Amino acid sequence: MSALSVRQVRRRFLLLHGLRWLPTGLMIPVMILLMQERGLTLSQIGLVSVAQGLVVLALELPTGGFADALGRRPVLVTAWLINLGALALFAVAYSFALFFLVWALQGVFRALDSGPLESWYVDATLAADPDAKYEPGLGYAGTVIGVAISAGALLGGGLVALGPVGPVSALTVPVLVAIALQAVALVALLVLLREVRPARGAGALRASVVEAPRMVGQAVGLLRRSRVLLALVAVELFWGFGMVTFESLLPVRLAEVVGDPDRAAALLGPANSAAWLAGAAGAALTPLLLRWLGAAPSAALLRIVQGATVVGMGLFAGPVGVLVAYLACYTVHGASNPLHMGLLHRQVDGPYRTSVISLNSMMGQPGFAVGAIVLTALADTVSVTAAMLVGAVVLAVAAPLYLPAWRAGRTDPPTSGATPDTPDAAGRPGTVPGDEPPRPEVPAASPARNG
Repeated sequence: MSALSVRQVRRRFLLLHGLRWLPTGLMIPVMILLMQERGLTLSQIGLVSVAQGLVVLALELPTGGFADALGRRPVLVTAWLINLGALALFAVAYSFALFFLVWALQGVFRALDSGPLESWYVDATLAADPDAKYEPGLGYAGTVIGVAISAGALLGGGLVALGPVGPVSALTVPVLVAIALQAVALVALLVLLREVRPARGAGALRASVVEAPRMVGQAVGLLRRSRVLLALVAVELFWGFGMVTFESLLPVRLAEVVGDPDRAAALLGPANSAAWLAGAAGAALTPLLLRWLGAAPSAALLRIVQGATVVGMGLFAGPVGVLVAYLACYTVHGASNPLHMGLLHRQVDGPYRTSVISLNSMMGQPGFAVGAIVLTALADTVSVTAAMLVGAVVLAVAAPLYLPAWRAGRTDPPTSGATPDTPDAAGRPGTVPGDEPPRPEVPAASPARNG
């Protein structure tokens, strides 16, 4: 790990991050509409998506501890292989049972993928230079996510607009391209991610299986001892529930106001592209928010603002209004992520970083699963607008959970691992991460978040 310089680590992290999210961008405009095209109702789509949440809930912590004990590279390789298989199955699925299996495999992928790449970046950066600031790289990663998903969504929408290719429906074509891009990403991961692993071989695998529960136990112990960390992780429960509105219901809402699912899917390509660019732009506001209020107050305010944007998505009558609210929602979404993750990373040190990130991600999965069931059922029985309004309220009520981090920052010294030049527990800046002039090899902007 230490054989790489800080710049090399950052370059590889950003490239792998972009390749990881490009297939996701292709899938966003078509995933829900394709399942509807193949006969699933909104309620059934909500039920199959629960498979992902349940699997992640079961595996998130064990896989986080496993990555900390065995190494991040083998866990990521396994995750990306499983995602490749899930995409291939999605391309040919036509029944409720097969779509359920697709989402279950996506759950395994999400559980394995949650945290190892980011943890590798932070640890590899500190191994190369213990005094290096990793926050700017986390910020740039958000920009890369935004650009990658934006490009993927634009490509996906364009492929749909071109129409069917022989017997392959217009909504299926982006899935086939996503499969090819996922294979490219897997090859890049094998080539670029270098790691000094804790151990190797069959004996190491057995030892890591034994060690993983201890890693998880230590991470849970951190959660029990820190009210700040507990509150930050709890935010994900509400965030996951509310994300159903703009990840799953927005395509249905747009099809509703446009009156044609294929036309809605074609619009969603450029709309998703613009949304993720808006998220990247929102993330670029992070240094300003840190200077203005600090991370914790800014993050709390953004939860309320995001709820307001979802209200707009549910109430505006025409496609222009819905899409403007959608872009505003993703701008806020992009600004929220680096604030939240920066606060989270400041609460943990040592070998448990991936496990703590997994704890944070784990809370979002049951939230999303419950939201998928409740909000899609509400959309079927009442209206999509009513479901969006409920999701908006749930997003906003998470705001007070940032108060412990804000209070800790006002009364406590910087947390373990912080330096006078890094933010304290509330994210108040010494030298604000991202304020230094951008280095030539990285983009001069900062990040967005995917739920």
